[in-house]
Amino acid sequence: MASGTALIYDEEMTTHKLLWNDPICDIEVPERLSSSYEQLRSYHLLERCVHLPVREGSEEEILLVHSLEHLEVAKSTQTMNEEELKRVSENYDAFFFHPSTYHCARLAVGAALQLVDAVMAGKVRNGMALVRPPGHHSQRNAANGFCLFNNVAIAAEYAKLKYGLQRILIVDWDVHHGQGTQYIFEEDPSVLYFSWHRYEHQEFWPSLKESDYDAVGLGKGKGFNINLPWNKVGMGNSDYLAAFFHVLLPMAFEFDPELVIVSSGYDSGIGDPEGQMNATPEVFAHLTHFLMQLANGKLCVILEGGYHLKSLGESVCMTVRTLLGDPVPQITGEMAPCLSAVESIQNVRAAHKPYWKWLAYEDTSFLQNLSTKSHLLKKANSNPSTEDASQITNNNNTVKVERFLELHMKNILFPVPPIKTATTGSEGSEHFLPEHVQLVKEMDETEIKALVSGFYADLVKEDKTLLSLGRTFVILDKILKKEVCNGIAASPTAALSAAVALRHSVRFGFQRVLCVFVGDMQMIPNTEDGKMLIINICEKEQSRKTGCKHYISLNWKEDAGGNDFFSAVLGFILPVAYSYQPDLTVIAVGPNRSLGISGISLLIALLRGLAESRVFVVIEDTEINLMQSVAKALVGASTPPFGIYVPPTQEKVNKIKALRDQFQQEWKMLQSSVKDGISRN
Repeated sequence: MASGTALIYDEEMTTHKLLWNDPICDIEVPERLSSSYEQLRSYHLLERCVHLPVREGSEEEILLVHSLEHLEVAKSTQTMNEEELKRVSENYDAFFFHPSTYHCARLAVGAALQLVDAVMAGKVRNGMALVRPPGHHSQRNAANGFCLFNNVAIAAEYAKLKYGLQRILIVDWDVHHGQGTQYIFEEDPSVLYFSWHRYEHQEFWPSLKESDYDAVGLGKGKGFNINLPWNKVGMGNSDYLAAFFHVLLPMAFEFDPELVIVSSGYDSGIGDPEGQMNATPEVFAHLTHFLMQLANGKLCVILEGGYHLKSLGESVCMTVRTLLGDPVPQITGEMAPCLSAVESIQNVRAAHKPYWKWLAYEDTSFLQNLSTKSHLLKKANSNPSTEDASQITNNNNTVKVERFLELHMKNILFPVPPIKTATTGSEGSEHFLPEHVQLVKEMDETEIKALVSGFYADLVKEDKTLLSLGRTFVILDKILKKEVCNGIAASPTAALSAAVALRHSVRFGFQRVLCVFVGDMQMIPNTEDGKMLIINICEKEQSRKTGCKHYISLNWKEDAGGNDFFSAVLGFILPVAYSYQPDLTVIAVGPNRSLGISGISLLIALLRGLAESRVFVVIEDTEINLMQSVAKALVGASTPPFGIYVPPTQEKVNKIKALRDQFQQEWKMLQSSVKDGISRN
């Protein structure tokens, strides 16, 4: 498994700039690149990355996507004067040429290809290319929306040609629709293109009918073009997460890409004058963490838009931190998607139902009367001078957003513990575990007895369990004191260890502890104070008190031929966990487990994005063969082997739906359709 994160940047790309007054184009400034790079330096992230040299993309490489005519026009601008450049620029929608534009655009293409080469050759695990001009609006024969050459589309075609790839996922989280990328791949089933974008019922640029949810691709490419339109501004962290849980991630896991490329526009972040959205920088860490679980970790992030320099810089840093493997900060904001977001999610699922196995048994239907339609009528009848005044207010908000982000980043950032993963074990056992797993000294028996008799005597009945509880205490204490990120222990009674771990964490001061128990849970702690949320994944239904939202029994038996657990994790467990926002996650694997190694690995890898990566895993010692795979998932050293994707049966889909119906009023991230009942406007 490759390690390391590439960073590609060349100051040359800041020479492309606007030479005349143009109120549309004047936000695309060189400082977008230089200030992001400086922000990486201020967080000491530059020295942790592998720096790759930039080269120009060749004409042959550009012609993989663009026409010769388009290339020749771009080439001819190198010797033009300002008047001539202005005249050529006016042939395109929202684009400007500078004498250095052609050179910079070739560097942007070359940077994207260098990144693909480094990732595909295993020189690095993943990476980011900071490039200008951006690319996702440019089409085969036209510059468009600040974009000359489509960097991401060229990178995808190049990867297919050079490495024989047959499945590439492009995720476009820029706030504008990447219509250029859509046009290039809409008939191509080898590229799955996902874009969310500010749309407002075709009112927002590029104002195209084909940016709506019903543009699913053409011919053989039907089902491989996913448009998620945002029909109002102000979308936040929970809306973006809901889009991943209920649309993108299930499709991505079913598609099983060999490479993931992100069209990484940060104008979908807070403070941006283009997007006017409310998502804060840490959401991009969470989205990156999810995408790192695909394609064996092969992830190339390529800069697109982002026009509020502070918001852009912080979001770039959040992305790079996560690529480097740092724990993901806690997400902020209310964990409930808004009504308009859920309407869009519902329509995308309905549009794609004919093309995806995971949607086959889902109860999906189109919504015609959207809540935002009435807002549009008001807008059409409003006084234009009022609109201008609100725009002026938005401009004044730039300073406020900068102040907000200064405080916000101080609140969410935390020192990374010096050790990633801890375990206890005998000498020599480290040979079986991946790098970065550290053995810690076991607790003294008298110390264990004192602790147990003082606080846990009602739980612990036999002395033979004391030694294993000592392992639990020593690792858990290191996690709680932030000396290690996460840890793993074996126990003869996983249920007892988990129960003690939960009570110990609450005693330590944690307010919300998530416990996911896989197997028969012989003892169920009291969850009524809300300080614990237990999800028990077992083969047989466990008895539970009705009306208790903090104990959930998920009756599940993994398919013998492959992994059908994706639908339960993405459609239920992850949304519930994000709704709860735990301070610590405890995962216990007990006897009679109904999940294989791939399902357990998937669970751990995705839940590692919560609670600042504080995860404690306890495994029944009869299941010790899981130790190595679990340790790898905790370290994040390699993408877990998720096994063959198997679509869920109708029975299992109905099971998840019943649980969603039962719990979505309490855990609002479960909402994926309007009939689910939305609480946030």
